Amino acid sequence: MLATLAATGFTVAFFHAAIPTHWLPFVLVARARGWARGKTFAVSMAAGLGHVLLTSLLGLGIAWLGLQLDEHFGELFNRVAGGALLVIAAWFYWRQARGGVLHHHAGGRHEESEHCGHSHEHTHMEEELADSKLVSRSAGDWAAIGGLFMMLTLSPCEGFLPVYLSGVHYGWRGFVVLSGILAAGTLIGMLLFTWLTLVGFSKLPLQRLERYEAALLGTIFAVLGLMMLFLEHGH
Repeated sequence: MLATLAATGFTVAFFHAAIPTHWLPFVLVARARGWARGKTFAVSMAAGLGHVLLTSLLGLGIAWLGLQLDEHFGELFNRVAGGALLVIAAWFYWRQARGGVLHHHAGGRHEESEHCGHSHEHTHMEEELADSKLVSRSAGDWAAIGGLFMMLTLSPCEGFLPVYLSGVHYGWRGFVVLSGILAAGTLIGMLLFTWLTLVGFSKLPLQRLERYEAALLGTIFAVLGLMMLFLEHGH
C-alpha cells in the first residue's frame, strides 16, 4: 500500500508541477532577459527546491500531529482521516465548479476570470508577467531570480499535503518516502516542461491542466479517503 500511495503522490506532484505557473514564468523571464538554458534550469531548480522544502515542512507538521493522534486513537484515526480526505475532495470539486484555477501568483495585476485556462495560445501568466518587475529591464537579474524564487517557494503544493495525511499509518518512514516522491515529481515536472518549452514545444496544451486541476485533485483525494476507510476495516 505504501508503493500505491507513493505512486499516487508522484502523480499529484508531477501534474501539479506541470501547471504553467510552475515553469512558464521561468521561460518567459529567461526569454525577456536573454538567459542561457543552463541559467534558466538552475533558477528553476532552486525555486523548485524551495517549493518542496516549504511543502515538506508543512507535511512534517501534519505527520507529527497525525502520528500523535494515531498513537492515542488507533483505528479511529483512519476513519477520521479518511473522512477528512473526502471533505477535502469535496472542497476541490466545489473549487472546480467555481472555475478550477487554483494559482495566481506571478506578481502582476491580472485577475482570475472565466477565460483562464481556455486559451490554446496564451495563459494568464503572460498577462501577469507583462506588468511585473520580473521582466523589467529596470530591475537586475538578481531581483528577477529572487522574485521567481519567492513566488514559487511561498506557494507550497497544497495538493500534496493530504497525501502526507494518508501516509501517517506508515510512520516516519512514510514521511521520508513521500517527501522524496514530492521532490522527484516536482523537480522532474518543472525541468521537463521548462526544457520542452525552451526547445520549441510551445504548443503543449498544459494550460488546460490549470483549468481542471481541482477536479483531478478532488478525484485523487476521494480515492485516498475511501482507501483509508477501507483499510480501517482491514485492521
